[in-house]
Amino acid sequence: MIALPHSVAEIGYLVASGCFIVGLKRLGSPATAVSGNQLSAWGMAIAIVVTLLAGNILEWWQIGLGLVLGGGIGLWMAKTVQMTGMPQMVAILNGFGGASSLLVGGAEFLKAELANQVIPTETGIVIQLSLLIGAVTLTGSVIAWAKLQEVMSGQAITYPLQKAINALLFVAITGLATYQITTPDAHLAPFYAVIGLSLVLGVLLVIPIGGADMPVVIALLNSYSGVAAAMTGFVINNHVLIIAGALVGSSGIILTRIMCKAMNRSLANVLFGAFGANAGALPGGKSAAGLTVRTVSPEDAAIQLAYAQSVIVVPGYGLAVAQAQHVVRELAELIEKNGGEVKYAIHPVAGRMPGHMNVLLAESNVPYDRLYDMDEINPQFDTCDVALVIGANDVVNPAARSDPASPIYGMPILDVDRARSIIVMKRGMSAGFAGIENELFYHPKTTMLFGDAKASLTKLVSEIKAL
Repeated sequence: MIALPHSVAEIGYLVASGCFIVGLKRLGSPATAVSGNQLSAWGMAIAIVVTLLAGNILEWWQIGLGLVLGGGIGLWMAKTVQMTGMPQMVAILNGFGGASSLLVGGAEFLKAELANQVIPTETGIVIQLSLLIGAVTLTGSVIAWAKLQEVMSGQAITYPLQKAINALLFVAITGLATYQITTPDAHLAPFYAVIGLSLVLGVLLVIPIGGADMPVVIALLNSYSGVAAAMTGFVINNHVLIIAGALVGSSGIILTRIMCKAMNRSLANVLFGAFGANAGALPGGKSAAGLTVRTVSPEDAAIQLAYAQSVIVVPGYGLAVAQAQHVVRELAELIEKNGGEVKYAIHPVAGRMPGHMNVLLAESNVPYDRLYDMDEINPQFDTCDVALVIGANDVVNPAARSDPASPIYGMPILDVDRARSIIVMKRGMSAGFAGIENELFYHPKTTMLFGDAKASLTKLVSEIKAL
């Protein structure tokens, strides 16, 4: 098979890089996100094909077979994974990215070692970085997936001297990597030790992070996978891999910063604070004993919503679990038909991954202009007739404003408690990801509509139609 000329390959890489940059820019708006994702996918397809042809790596039929198999698996995942499983899929895809960087960096090291070639210092540095970051991303993402999938506990898992052990592991990895870089005839034992210790470090870094911080973890692991890819690009001198990795790494860390700001937490606190290790109590050590929970029937809730002039819907992970996004859109259409106005309040860390609620509502064709971020919607709760909270918990807990003893104190929240009337839809009184009771559930203006969100919303739709 004739390889592509170098100049043609570079043009192909330039086109692919342009697709990545423009696609990433378009992902910044819900109205253009779909086309941005498609453009980025075309850029990746171009980059893969150009790499295979330019390197004269495989025969044509092998390239086609790989594209069909890989594309088929991706299409199957896109079609079959439920919205509730999207965070888990994103987590595991981050792991695949880390594994790829680990394998490529390791292959380049072994190839040089087996050929008795001296690896230049700068190449040795990026190889070791690709091994470290790739391995940490791989096992860290697997643990994140396991927590989200509830294969293991979503609570923070801690043990004595945890931070000291992590620090010692990192020092050992750094020492072994430095030895390999500075010793031309180093044996393979340090190479495998770096990989093994890095895989262990990835596990230990993520297990003390609780479910409340999963949006941050996913964004950070996404950044790790990008940085690992960029390091691998330097190892094999592939420009498009460097550019794509840099884009993913930088956008991931920016998103991580946005998530941390939305929770009023530092990144160090998220990574090392073991948030959510103690679960179940009201903030400040208060007890729920003696507090009153008021319930509401679907019939009474339907009357409130049908005649409300202003309704703000606050979606949370419970909406995704129940797969109720289509029913909530139908409910909104009925309220609007009766003369009411419906808006959706989106908290940056609602759900289990960044943008989870936006994606969920977009799937049910909720108009983009009805989605409001926290800063836009909070001033409107004071004049809202009914705030309908569906499966959200920590992001609407008033303790974040009022209780200095609360672990979420200072976290920006949606000001649901300032609405004239509040209906909270939940299966039960269980605590959220932060592991603390929600004071909103006991608020005098709050009534609880217990049950599966989809079933409850369907009853509301039927009741409003019957009015």
